[in-house]
Amino acid sequence: MKLALAIRDDGASYSYLKRAFPRVPAVAGIMGWTVIVGYVGTLALYAFTFGAYGAELFGEGDDARVRAVLSIGVLVVFMIVNLKGVRTSGIAEDLIVYSKITLLALIAIAGLSSIKRVNLFPILDRGGASIFIAGATLFVAFEGFQLITNAVRETRDPDRNIGRGIYASITVTTLIYLGVAVVAVGSLPPEQLIGAKEYALAVAAEPSLGNSGRVLVSLAALLATSSAINATEFGASRMMAQMSEEQVMPRVFSMRSHRAAVPWVAVLVMTSLGVLFTLLASLATIAAFSSLTFLLVSFGVGIANLRLRAQTHARRWLVVVGLVVVALTTSLVLVHLWRHQRDTFLAMVGLYGAIVVVQIVWTRTRRARATSAHA
Repeated sequence: MKLALAIRDDGASYSYLKRAFPRVPAVAGIMGWTVIVGYVGTLALYAFTFGAYGAELFGEGDDARVRAVLSIGVLVVFMIVNLKGVRTSGIAEDLIVYSKITLLALIAIAGLSSIKRVNLFPILDRGGASIFIAGATLFVAFEGFQLITNAVRETRDPDRNIGRGIYASITVTTLIYLGVAVVAVGSLPPEQLIGAKEYALAVAAEPSLGNSGRVLVSLAALLATSSAINATEFGASRMMAQMSEEQVMPRVFSMRSHRAAVPWVAVLVMTSLGVLFTLLASLATIAAFSSLTFLLVSFGVGIANLRLRAQTHARRWLVVVGLVVVALTTSLVLVHLWRHQRDTFLAMVGLYGAIVVVQIVWTRTRRARATSAHA
């Protein structure tokens, strides 16, 4: 929040690192490209989950083709919504968010009666480190609040509303997630939750609400993933446009529509890559990649905040504590992936390496063109 208000720029984390490391532009460039790829991963995650719950709702939970069609469909729908402009995107987001909050809150309250103590304990049967690993794997579920800073220039009264938006979203999301998680874990034994795979919450609602609970959870999941796709499309496209304007990405990404000033090329590219990732990767791989990416981004933003604290007026000790927690959590996740999901670990290392190579090649190509133009 402090960085967003001190550096009012749609580039968000990219802009913060650019300001923090002015003599090493590659740091901001690599981080910016990494964030965009991370957003592609989150789009794929939300679309995959939307498709899984949608297929379950239609009684086709085991049909990968139905899931794929629904996943692609929701990405295309919110691509169109975003292309229409900020107002349309904002209205759609408000309607969806208020609906899903109401549904999830009702499900959490109604599900309290089905909780069995035996399903909740023991809490640390897999060790204390498991809490950090699980939290890190689900970290992507909380990345949405970062998107608020990508729209600081389009926010009414940002000094007042940016902070309110971030703190309110974190508080409300945490309370709802905790409530739903306790109901899910307390209602069914672990093997049943694991067996339900992507639509586990729908199955967990059955003991207390019957089939209607299954339907309500599926609807809530569809709304939740829809709003996340809408917000991610909005924030990521603005960031791509900002980086494009500064020639860190191809110039074409900064092209905006005449009527709504929407970076339409960026929206189209984000949607296309989201579709591709959704079709090629598994849910576990997408979730692990996205969460790890935003942990790395959070660490980078923390470093930027530490270096720019004279402008942001951030408390040094608080920033350092955050950096230590993020570093510890990231390390535990990497060790966990190396031991239990080595293919996923190697795939992510390869993807991060590709991001670095692409950014370096693009920078050198741009400099070569600039030199030729001045020759």
